[in-house]
Amino acid sequence: MYRLGIDVGGTNTDAVIMQGRNVLSGVKASTTEDVTSGVREAMEAAISRAGVDRSKISTVMIGTTHFTNAVIERRHVNPVAAIRLGLPATACLPPMVDWPGDLREAVGGHGYLVRGGYEFDGRELAALDLEEIDRIAEDINAKRIGAVAITSVFGPINAHMEEEARKRLLLKCPDIPVVLSSEIGRIGLLERESAAIMNASLLQLSTRTVEAFAGALKSAGLHCPFFITQNDGTLMGAETVKRFPVLTFASGPTNSMRGAAFLTGVRDGIVVDIGGTTTDIGSLQHGFPRQAATVVDIGGVRTNFRMPDVFSIGLGGGSLVRETGDGITVGPQSVGYRITREARVFGGDTLTTTDIAVARGEAKVGDPARVAGLDPALLEAARAEMTSMLERAIERTRLSPDPVPVIAVGGGSILMPEQIGDLKVIRPENFAVANAVGAAIAQISGEVDRIFSLEKGLTREICLKQAEDEAREKAIRSGAVADTIETIEREDVPLAYLPGNATRIHVKVVGEMGGHDA
Repeated sequence: MYRLGIDVGGTNTDAVIMQGRNVLSGVKASTTEDVTSGVREAMEAAISRAGVDRSKISTVMIGTTHFTNAVIERRHVNPVAAIRLGLPATACLPPMVDWPGDLREAVGGHGYLVRGGYEFDGRELAALDLEEIDRIAEDINAKRIGAVAITSVFGPINAHMEEEARKRLLLKCPDIPVVLSSEIGRIGLLERESAAIMNASLLQLSTRTVEAFAGALKSAGLHCPFFITQNDGTLMGAETVKRFPVLTFASGPTNSMRGAAFLTGVRDGIVVDIGGTTTDIGSLQHGFPRQAATVVDIGGVRTNFRMPDVFSIGLGGGSLVRETGDGITVGPQSVGYRITREARVFGGDTLTTTDIAVARGEAKVGDPARVAGLDPALLEAARAEMTSMLERAIERTRLSPDPVPVIAVGGGSILMPEQIGDLKVIRPENFAVANAVGAAIAQISGEVDRIFSLEKGLTREICLKQAEDEAREKAIRSGAVADTIETIEREDVPLAYLPGNATRIHVKVVGEMGGHDA
C-alpha cells in the first residue's frame, strides 16, 4: 500500500508517493489560483512517475496555507457572533478589543458579554444567564450572522457552561455552526477567544476547501480517506478540518521540519526551509518542531493554540537582487511562482537569487549561458548578503552555543552554502519536496493543557499520569494505534499566584495512524 503526501505552498504544490520509509517519486507543480488544479497536476505527475496502481494508494495527506492566507489577506472570512461568558469579571476588555480594525470589521465586530464563567479550579464564577443567551439568539437571527464563537472564563478547566450556552442557542438558531473556545485554545482568555472567533469566521471557507480537495481526489480516481496536517505536524480527518480550520495555520513550515527530520534521521537540530519567496527557520526537538511558548500573532491577532516556533525572512529562490547606492540588496520582494518566466536563467529579465546561484556554479537549472556575463563582484556581493541573512536567522534560532546540524530543504535550498559559521549543512535526498514528505509521514496526536489542584491526596505524579492517560485517549479517539503512542512533551509549572497548590500540566502524545477517522 502507498501513501500520497501533498503540500500546497504559495509558489509550488509538491507531491510525493511513499511506500513505508521509501520515497518512490517527488514532483513540483506551480500553485494555481484555484489551488485544486495545481493539486491535481502535482498528484497525477507523482503517481505517473512512481508507476504505481492508484487503487493501492491507502491514504492521502495534504498540507495547505489556504486558511492562513485568508486571515492575512482579509478575504473569505465571514461575520461571527462572539459570545463571552464572564460577567461581571471581564467587562473592561470586550471581545476583539486588540484586533486590527480592518479584520474586526471583516468578521462583523459583533461582541456579546454574558454572566457566567469559572474560577481556575472549576468553581462557578457566576451562574450562566440563559435568558441573555435567548436575547442574543434573536439578535443573531435578526442580523443574519452565520457563525457563533462561545468563550467562557477558564473554559478549558470546565467546558460545561460553553456547552450549555451552545445547547440553549441552538433552540432558537438550529442550523448555525457554533465554535467552543475550550475545544481550540489553551488557558488565557483573550487569546483563546480570538482563536475561537477566527475559527468560526473560516468555517464556510474550510467546508468549501475540504470539499474541493475531496473532489480533486475523486476526479483522479482516488477513493481512499484523506487527512490534512495541522500545526504540530500531526493529522486531522477531513471532517475535523471543517470544524477547526485554524489548527492548520502553520502546517507548511511544520511539514518541512518533519520531512527534514525523516529524510536525515536527525531528531534535534535546525531546519532551514527555503521556498520561492521566504525562508522559514525552526528547531527540531525529538523529531518535532519546537512549539512557541508564548502567544502567536496571526494577521495581527494574538492567539494561543498550538504553533511551531518558526522565524521567517524574505529570502527565497525568486527573491530580487538589486544594486543600490548602499550596495547589493536581496529580497524581500520576489517573483514567486513567476520565476520560470521572469528569472534570467529562464529567459526573463529580472535578476533573482537563483540567477546568482547558477552563475556561481552552485545550481544547475535553466540556461547558464544567460547569466554568464554577470559581473564577478556582483556575484560575490550577492552571495555574501545571502549568507549573512541566513547566518543571522540561524543564530537567532539556536538555543545554545553547542554545534547542531543544520538541515537545508525546499526548492530554494540551492541558495544554502555548505557551511554556516561553525555549523555543517546537511542537504538530504529529496530535499526539494521535504514538505510533502512531512505530510505523508504525519502521525496522530493527543494533547492536554490544564490546571490541576494538588490537594486531597493528589500528587504531582498522579496528576501527570491523569493528563497522560487523557492525552492517550484523545489520540486513540482521533485514530492513533494504541501500541504506537509515545509521549513527546511532558511539563508542569507550579502556579504560586493561585490558591490550592495549583500546577499547570501540559502533556502531548503521538502515534501512528491506523484507527478510525475522527
